[in-house]
Amino acid sequence: MKKEQKHYHLDWSTVSNDPARFENMVACHLLKWVHFEQDVHGRDLELRYFRDVERREVDFVAIEGRMPRLMVECKWTDGDVDRSLLYLKARFPDAQAWQISAAGTRDYKSPSGVRVAPALRLLSTLV
Repeated sequence: MKKEQKHYHLDWSTVSNDPARFENMVACHLLKWVHFEQDVHGRDLELRYFRDVERREVDFVAIEGRMPRLMVECKWTDGDVDRSLLYLKARFPDAQAWQISAAGTRDYKSPSGVRVAPALRLLSTLV
């Protein structure tokens, strides 16, 4: 995995586009969780995103010990499981994989092990 940069605002309310604002809010919550895990539990976590040369992209990947531990794909509404998330989950089956939505209501675990749920299901488990 290459480490590339993405830009997010700590104040996600400044983002005018609803789906982008939602992704930005999730980024802040995941970053807060990563910092908590580092500070309180001494975990060596990093928050990244995944994109390969085939342009497959997953919004957020929490890395620990050079291995993905948590993968999160953000969608505005319900939809099929993202192909890029399925690709990454198949390569790292021990990692948690979530596809969360801002306005969706579906809540299930796909046959491939990806949890599809409203964002609150995942975010409420974080600090």
